[in-house]
Amino acid sequence: MTHLRTVLTAASLALITPLSLAHEGHGLPGAAHWHATDVLGFIAVGAVAVALIWFKGRK
Repeated sequence: MTHLRTVLTAASLALITPLSLAHEGHGLPGAAHWHATDVLGFIAVGAVAVALIWFKGRK
């Protein structure tokens, strides 16, 4: 059951990312873009999720 919970948690975190929306850019209508800090935020969330799964799985 713990393995299933871990897999479901990882899958749900992976599915959250596409739900975030890029903003339209600086006077360019229809040209959505990301900033480097947005990507770093996603990397940080992913690292925290991996750390939680890693430390939770250790005995």
